[in-house]
Amino acid sequence: MFSLAELAERLGARLLGEGERRVSRVATLDSAGEGDIAFITHKRYRNQLADTRATAVLLTEADVEFAGEGVQALVVDDPHLAYAQVAAWLNPQPDEGRGVHPSAVVDAAAEVHASAWIGPQCVIEAGAVIGADCRIGPGCVVGRDAVIGEGGRLVANVTICHGSRIGKRVMIHPGVVIGADGFGLANDQGRWVKVPQVGRVLIGDDVDIGANTTIDRGAIEDTVIEDGVKIDNLVQVAHNVRIGAHSAIAGCAGIAGSARIGRHCALGGGVGVVGHLQIADNVVVTGMSMVSHTITEPGVYSSGTPLQENAKWHRNYVRFKQLDDMARRLKRLEKQLDEKNTG
Repeated sequence: MFSLAELAERLGARLLGEGERRVSRVATLDSAGEGDIAFITHKRYRNQLADTRATAVLLTEADVEFAGEGVQALVVDDPHLAYAQVAAWLNPQPDEGRGVHPSAVVDAAAEVHASAWIGPQCVIEAGAVIGADCRIGPGCVVGRDAVIGEGGRLVANVTICHGSRIGKRVMIHPGVVIGADGFGLANDQGRWVKVPQVGRVLIGDDVDIGANTTIDRGAIEDTVIEDGVKIDNLVQVAHNVRIGAHSAIAGCAGIAGSARIGRHCALGGGVGVVGHLQIADNVVVTGMSMVSHTITEPGVYSSGTPLQENAKWHRNYVRFKQLDDMARRLKRLEKQLDEKNTG
């Protein structure tokens, strides 16, 4: 629980109201009550701002005049960012303590910092290094020679395969697999032969990885996730991919082998990226798009067709198959017209 005066000082916010009022929870404008703090980021919610029962609201200077009578306010430049900070302060991660749970199996050749916690049913293999203040939740496996940097958190049932390197303060959610073999196969007269995957996965500092995401080890060189990258649930990152610092990948995206994603990029949900291409820095790809060629300039990119009524879609699908013939006929007509005009 924090007083509004304490939050204002932490945030560098301008306080409008009674500094001794206290909040203990975060909530939306329409559901908030006494003891809650809410926020507003868009003018479409100003009608809720006028009627909210929240103890306090995070808002910008432009929204102050729309607050209802008696609403306490913390005026900030970015209410969403301020909300994220306040929510973290009000909901700190539980401290499991330190040491090794009796049911965990830690190889004698592993190195576990004295301040780390190894939870129930974990397996830490030979040569693995668990850094200071790490929290390894129940059912996790850290393979041989893998490294988890200071302040890392594996929530539960996470598998870090051999040789992977995880930076500092990395949050990895349940079901994630890092360092499994990539999809490397050679064809021997119709039969598939597995190609050994001998690279590693290298993950930078302050990375978040969502539940059930998989990041494959490199085939020869390493798969690299740079500092500050945020990856959502159910994302597939194939072997030898490189994702630049502070990029964000939304759920169900798939990035094929050896693709290079720049810094400060954002891939929407369900985006597919073809292998061996490059995406420049500061590129946004909207949801369900297919990136089939290299992108060299920053900007917002989209592909695909919008949802339509089924009957209309079937008619248009037939026309899609006729486009090549229609283009040739149009070119002939343009040529005939040009000849007629110049004849």
